[in-house]
Amino acid sequence: MSRPRVKPEVMSPVGGFPQLKAAVEAGADAVFFGVNPARGAGRQDGAGFHARAKVGFEAEALPEIMAGLHRRGVQGFVTFNVLVFDRELRDAERQLIALAEAGVDALIVQDHGVARLAHEICPDLPIHGSTQMSITSAEGAEHARRFGASRVVLGRELSLRDIERIANQTDVELETFVHGALCVSYSGQCFSSEAWGGRSANRGQCAQACRLPYDLLVDGETRDLGDARYLLSPGDLYALHQVPDLVRIGVNCLKIEGRYKDAEFVALTTAAYRQAVDEAWAGLPLGITPQQERDLEQVYSRGLAPHFMAGTNHQTVVRGRAPRHRGVRVGTVRGVTERGVLVDLSEPVRPGDGLVFDPANWRTPEGREEGGFLYGLWHNGQPVEEVRAGAVYELRFGRGSVDGARVRIGDPVWRTHDPTLAARVRPLVEANDAVYTRPVQAHFLGHVGQPPALTLTDEAGHHATATLPEPLSPARNRALDESGLREQLGKLGGTGYHLSELSADLQGAGFLPVSALNALRREAVEALTDLRGQAPERRTAARLDEVLAAQTTGTVAPAPRSAARLHVLVRTPEQLDAALEEAPDSITLDYLELYGLKPSVERVRAAGVPVRVASPRILKPTEQNLQKFLLSLEAGILVRSGGLLEGLQGAGAAELTGDFSLNAANVLTARALLELGLTRLTPTHDLNARQITELASLVGPELLEVVAYGHLPVFHTEHCVFCRFLSDGTDYTNCGHPCESHRVALRDERGRTHPVMADVGCRNTVFEGRPQIAAAHLPEWQGAGLQDFRLEFVHETPNTVRQVVRLHRAFLTGDLSSAELDAALAGLSDGGTTEGSLFVPHDFGMLDALPIL
Repeated sequence: MSRPRVKPEVMSPVGGFPQLKAAVEAGADAVFFGVNPARGAGRQDGAGFHARAKVGFEAEALPEIMAGLHRRGVQGFVTFNVLVFDRELRDAERQLIALAEAGVDALIVQDHGVARLAHEICPDLPIHGSTQMSITSAEGAEHARRFGASRVVLGRELSLRDIERIANQTDVELETFVHGALCVSYSGQCFSSEAWGGRSANRGQCAQACRLPYDLLVDGETRDLGDARYLLSPGDLYALHQVPDLVRIGVNCLKIEGRYKDAEFVALTTAAYRQAVDEAWAGLPLGITPQQERDLEQVYSRGLAPHFMAGTNHQTVVRGRAPRHRGVRVGTVRGVTERGVLVDLSEPVRPGDGLVFDPANWRTPEGREEGGFLYGLWHNGQPVEEVRAGAVYELRFGRGSVDGARVRIGDPVWRTHDPTLAARVRPLVEANDAVYTRPVQAHFLGHVGQPPALTLTDEAGHHATATLPEPLSPARNRALDESGLREQLGKLGGTGYHLSELSADLQGAGFLPVSALNALRREAVEALTDLRGQAPERRTAARLDEVLAAQTTGTVAPAPRSAARLHVLVRTPEQLDAALEEAPDSITLDYLELYGLKPSVERVRAAGVPVRVASPRILKPTEQNLQKFLLSLEAGILVRSGGLLEGLQGAGAAELTGDFSLNAANVLTARALLELGLTRLTPTHDLNARQITELASLVGPELLEVVAYGHLPVFHTEHCVFCRFLSDGTDYTNCGHPCESHRVALRDERGRTHPVMADVGCRNTVFEGRPQIAAAHLPEWQGAGLQDFRLEFVHETPNTVRQVVRLHRAFLTGDLSSAELDAALAGLSDGGTTEGSLFVPHDFGMLDALPIL
């Protein structure tokens, strides 16, 4: 499929007005930001429907913000990129209508049901599928299009080759991140905040558990990690040198991450990628200077690299020394003096620089790092003003700011603050007049005896005409010509425009005073600017009640306990042996190794037990053959990927069950997914037990399969811990596959261990070590008519598998109470159990529930 060649937009992050100004003046084509609704009109927790809960603009300011952006030729995309709960759908609808009427240029949406609702509310408002949709294939892009998306934001784990393959297989617009923080987990597939913090990354409340230190346990023994204790904290994405390839591929938009960053970060990154795109589009080599690159590293960096975009190298994605801003490395400690620190400098430094000494070589991350503002430099016992790289200098700091006893030879030295950076970026962040200008074409009509007119036309085709009241008089001396017109009409300083092209229709030798020509230019500029600032005409209509009515289900009577079904998911052949002894209502195989699947499927089928196989959560363009393999097993499929669900449309008669990773958080999404051929659906782990009960009443309890016992998959990562720390390899081709012969777990700061498992795509899942159990909520679930309960096992022994199945069966037959089940399950786990994401907060009922239709 050929894609039209387009010049990519440069899109910048905006967390407030200073960042907004910086992005516009640095040349952003678009900005993205969140909007906080009026009090009482937002989410259950009062926040806006966007994934950066601490930043964003107030709804009342949005119309003027959009008008201001449009006057400067910049698009404004609003993030609506969280999962929306049923009790919030009415408020979400009201905000969607308000956003459409305020003139936003697009919505960036995670929730599939909300994306479709937004499209129905205002068909003229473009919908962009957020990176939280976990889109990594053309099928995933088409799946998002099914829900109204005209553009998708691709996963940051894709290589240039992957992106090109997707571009060749779909005409959906593509957007990709090029700069900023990387999540270790696939966006939309991280439940660490939900498991450990009682908050949700899918709700804009990421607790950044990936930036914490962990111990690595290999086969039960602690592995020395050296200086890499932050083993889940990736470096930052830096794809400036990949821009020419992205332009060639036909990517529509290059996105900079960082809505929590300051105006200096926004200005520097935007200006750099603006320059790179312009040069690549013109066929010129990248002209970014070494100083510009140092500035990008200095303003904020955990270590810049293209990472996955340049291909997989697990040794470099996560360096692991520190989780925070490092800036530019300027040297290495060579000794400590009575007054300062001896440093072998690799970069010049000057008084006022903020420096930090990195102790990761010799001590654990706990405690503060030594550092401070540089006071003076000494060389051979004498103070010096100028320093050069490659020599050893004594660095002195303010009294008491650096404890020399906590600095050792060999410590890297980083410059975390450069005071001269502010001066270099000041023209962009403190500009009074427009810095970055957009091109306009001018057409001058000058016929002697008729009023002269000037028409200005911008890049988007907007045009405005200004006409003088008096006719053009004949010239006595010098007549109007194109050269003189170009000189006067090109005086557009401070307007946000520059003259790119001039045409003139001159008849007769006419004369026009310079003052009149300037007035004509000013009037045309003002008219064009006003026209650009007008909100688009859109028709909006509330559609939620109509959609809900169309999805009405009959009231379902509570199912008798005897009708309840137990579905068991196992991950090892040994667990399968135990599960077969218990003869559950179905067995799902979730194996690392594909070769073991077919014989295991046949074993389960021979035992007379319905069998399913679990798909990976992520499928990249080169992994689509997995779909054919899964279908060849002639078993049911537990579908974990929207792209796979799209690919399975019309593919065969396999029974399909949608898993939690499809992120069904409300009735709109659940119903829409079920319409794609799913027999049942497991709700997202972002729902608490009461929300699951309410979803059952809205969707129909017979259509849900809920997890009653399991371990939350807290991280799902492209980065492979096995490859990084148990091999010298870069990826699966040369790592030796240590995942097949070693058991790995992470131990957190509280002493809890969390198993790590690899899947068929070599992606890692870190599981919560404690099983999450629903025992306390099972009576309520049964009362709501739910009857399909899944038990999922990770590292349990066969004996534990047998006991967990038997205990749940005893509850379902009435031989155990929910309290007895809870206590018995707690006794099986050395680390105890957790209610986890199922916990229902005391203020849950503050919002009205949707009516059961």
